[in-house]
Amino acid sequence: MKILHTADIHLIKYGDDRWETLQKLIEISKKENVEIFVISGDLFNKDIDAETLKPKIREIFSDTGLKKIILIPGNHDSESYKSGMYFGGDVSILTNLHEPFEYEDVSIWGLPFEPIEGEKILSKLRSLASNLATDKKNILLYHGELLDTFFSRRDFGDEGEKRYMPVRLSYFKELNIDYVLAGHFHTKFDVRKLGNEKYFVYPGSPISITEAEIGKRRVNIFEVGGPPKEYPLDTPHFEGVSIEFDPFVEKNPVEEVKTCLERVRPEATIILTIKGYIDGERIGISESELVKQIKEITKEKAIKSLRPEFSDIRVILGDDLFKNFMSKLEQSDYAEERKKQLRDLAIRAMMEASACN
Repeated sequence: MKILHTADIHLIKYGDDRWETLQKLIEISKKENVEIFVISGDLFNKDIDAETLKPKIREIFSDTGLKKIILIPGNHDSESYKSGMYFGGDVSILTNLHEPFEYEDVSIWGLPFEPIEGEKILSKLRSLASNLATDKKNILLYHGELLDTFFSRRDFGDEGEKRYMPVRLSYFKELNIDYVLAGHFHTKFDVRKLGNEKYFVYPGSPISITEAEIGKRRVNIFEVGGPPKEYPLDTPHFEGVSIEFDPFVEKNPVEEVKTCLERVRPEATIILTIKGYIDGERIGISESELVKQIKEITKEKAIKSLRPEFSDIRVILGDDLFKNFMSKLEQSDYAEERKKQLRDLAIRAMMEASACN
């Protein structure tokens, strides 16, 4: 049996990029012969979005060809699935920990988001222990934070400093759970072992929601009984592009930016950071004019933010002390990488000295 596992789509509007991503995941499920489609929380960005989008969700979640689409509430849509609400003929919503979805050789349990932590979460999991199947694979859907490894607050989207139903791997290791299919962690696909052939999986968001979600997005498509597997997506995402200008290399900085951006995938929105130094005298351009030209050539690109952090060091390059340092450095036996490190240290030291004068 094949399962597609995703989370954190954060739907807001019908027909936008997030909506199209959901549609694309359904099409991938059909193509990959997926039987169970799992969304581990935060299908909607807010509860009001669930109400607004419900008629359209019913359309795409009915007659999909899938055996079942299984949802649990996340922290953003915790009130979206009240008793009796209908989200489509193929949908099963797990809001009661003790009422699993049973299909062939799997039992799928849902631990929906609640603002609880510590002993309260442990108590819930312990209450589940005696109900877990002994003759089937047990799969638990969960939405919250794993404490065993360090995550930045930004890894969970724009959530502030709150804790969101935090757990540790040890909470699950004594239970007969084969897979914890989790949501809430946005930035990347992440797998942790719970034991022999037992896994805790965050798939990451299938579309970039915040600037912290850099790079090609993924979902988890796996055969029950086997390990989780990353499935790359061609969905909108943020791509971090960093360029470092080198005043000692004969390159046109504008052309350098243009060439670099041509290599970025068309579905990516770019976060462009430009560091390093230029020799404004040699290239015949000031910092402000160079930024203006870069903005001009990026008009046709999807740029989320442009961060110009480079400096014009024409004064330092013309300084006799620096010229003398560079002459001795070139005569040294240092490797090229070491020479560059020493050169940059000297530039920064002279910039700091100049700032103090």
